[in-house]
Amino acid sequence: MTTNSVPTNPHRAVRWWLISVAALIALMVLVGGATRLTESGLSIVEWKPVTGSVPPLSEAQWTEAFEAYKKIPQYRELNAGMSLSEFKEIFWWEWSHRLLGRFIGVAYLLPFLFFLWRGGLSRDLKRRLWLLFALGGLQGAVGWWMVASGLTERVEVSQYRLATHLLLALLIFAGIVWTVRRLKERPQIAASARLRFTSALLLVVTFVQIYFGALVAGLRAGRAYNTWPQIDGAFIPSAERLWFETPWWRNMFDNVLTVQFEHRMTAYALFVLALLHAIDAVRLRAGSAAGGALWLLAAVSVQAVLGILTLLNQVPIDLALSHQTVAIAVLTLAVTQVERLASRRQTHAQRRAVPVGQAG
Repeated sequence: MTTNSVPTNPHRAVRWWLISVAALIALMVLVGGATRLTESGLSIVEWKPVTGSVPPLSEAQWTEAFEAYKKIPQYRELNAGMSLSEFKEIFWWEWSHRLLGRFIGVAYLLPFLFFLWRGGLSRDLKRRLWLLFALGGLQGAVGWWMVASGLTERVEVSQYRLATHLLLALLIFAGIVWTVRRLKERPQIAASARLRFTSALLLVVTFVQIYFGALVAGLRAGRAYNTWPQIDGAFIPSAERLWFETPWWRNMFDNVLTVQFEHRMTAYALFVLALLHAIDAVRLRAGSAAGGALWLLAAVSVQAVLGILTLLNQVPIDLALSHQTVAIAVLTLAVTQVERLASRRQTHAQRRAVPVGQAG
């Protein structure tokens, strides 16, 4: 069974613009990960959205920035005696992270204003693009909110705020991926309700797993309990070790053992769910949805292997960033799979749905 071909997409330039922004956000997440792994995130203790884009240009300015850093707990308790050259190394990571954030804002806003001026964007698309822009502005504020948590009483940022910062970045990324997919007309896949549900559940569990991963990073939990498949001497640690803090729910966010354990268990659940979804899609001969499910399963499998290697090697920066890179790939494939199976508005170019078993 075949369908008539759809006309050339009128939003081709918009799609390429959004794909470029999504790529920049992915790069931003990786630079942020490197900033966290190198303990560089607190090296700039002020938030100057405009003037902060210019780094220190003289020795006096470098000394001033270094002296400001010396006033926070991280320097006094972890980096006392650091030289100016060592400070410059961590400064450049954080400065690059912030500069890339500013660049993404400009790379999003200016083309968006041009497309608005030129016209041709639907009302629904304009609402979605304005929402993404607003979330991007909020992300900048959340980033400073995160940094501020480590400037007075802590030697690192709050893991809660770190997780919020990462999750919001990837929510924006996912929104862009979805929007890009929706800008190109495709025939509807007439898949089962179960297949649609499991694809959506996979996306939710992926976000949950990323959130737990951010908590692991914030607590440096990946450098503790570096054995697998056992953790703390057992596959499932004792309840006394998992739930000793009160109230009990704080263990899920503050207890290093519990946070790493829940990250592992969610990874197992994600793999099993991806496997069942792929088997179901292939069994139903769901066309491109079957291929998407298999790609998603492959990415989740690679991500699990990288997670284990990162843990066993006590979080070397190359493995940790590879782990984070594949996490972005898993999220991209999960969003794509949900969108592929989601309902589409019928247009004159879409005569009928493609039944399960046909390409689409």
